[in-house]
Amino acid sequence: MLRKTVLFLVSLACLSATCFAGIIDDVRTSLAQQNFSAAESALNAYKSKSGITPEYLEALSWMGRAALSMQQYSQASTYARQTQTLAVPLLKKKSVDADEHLATAIGAAFEVQAQALAGQGQKAQATALLRQALASYGNTSIANRLHKNLNLLTLVGRPAPALKATEYLGAVPASPAQLKGTPQLLFFWAHWCVDCKGEGPILARLRSEFKELAITAPTQRYGYAERGEETTPQAELAYIKNVWQQYYPGLQGISVPVGKTNFTVYGSSTTPTIVLIDRSGKIAYYHPGAVAYEDLRAAIEQLLHG
Repeated sequence: MLRKTVLFLVSLACLSATCFAGIIDDVRTSLAQQNFSAAESALNAYKSKSGITPEYLEALSWMGRAALSMQQYSQASTYARQTQTLAVPLLKKKSVDADEHLATAIGAAFEVQAQALAGQGQKAQATALLRQALASYGNTSIANRLHKNLNLLTLVGRPAPALKATEYLGAVPASPAQLKGTPQLLFFWAHWCVDCKGEGPILARLRSEFKELAITAPTQRYGYAERGEETTPQAELAYIKNVWQQYYPGLQGISVPVGKTNFTVYGSSTTPTIVLIDRSGKIAYYHPGAVAYEDLRAAIEQLLHG
């Protein structure tokens, strides 16, 4: 960490553009140390030399994300709005998807603003912001990110959509009518997802502890298999089955619907995504990303006994 700090200080004194190639990493390193001052100094030095670039905007977006993680909602919103505003001139010259740094920055800007509003009890405003963003960016790569955040705000409390697929590993999942009165856990996963594999033992443990909890694990094809090599639908399905058997031994026997529709309907742009459905068939919990055992167990306890 000391070496990283030294390199960071050296970069501030460097005059060539190549010295600023790691502005995103420099800012994230400073923020990991909760050193907003150092992060802002790095951003200002980069901006003075290179101007407003997609890399600068992504680095700036991390300022908002860091403030949000500390529940500094006003500061988070300020950084996010600044990112969005500074991106406007670049968007007049190129599309969102012309540069991955630009897409990341804009997606994060809307995400942070929405979550900051929700954190301050302004859920309706957060929802409106995301819907407005989707009207502008619904056909771009950041649409999934926007949908994910919208789902975080709107899916909980709504009736859970029925799962659909044309192929299954294991049994076909029961219909909503058959499952009425049964608490459910949906585990959206992908064959390439490392975090999903890490979540497997946690779910297996919880499965053994909560016998009444019905678990279903929707997944989908991605057009490739091992080492990212393109493959046929049949070969990928076989690969999915092998991954499921190898990395999820404690979850064998549950239904694994294979199809994109479920991911679209539930807005699962992040894997894993965990969804809990209560006895009445309504979504009680929606969490994109991995969940620690203690946190998920508490959510299940609340589902069953809350």
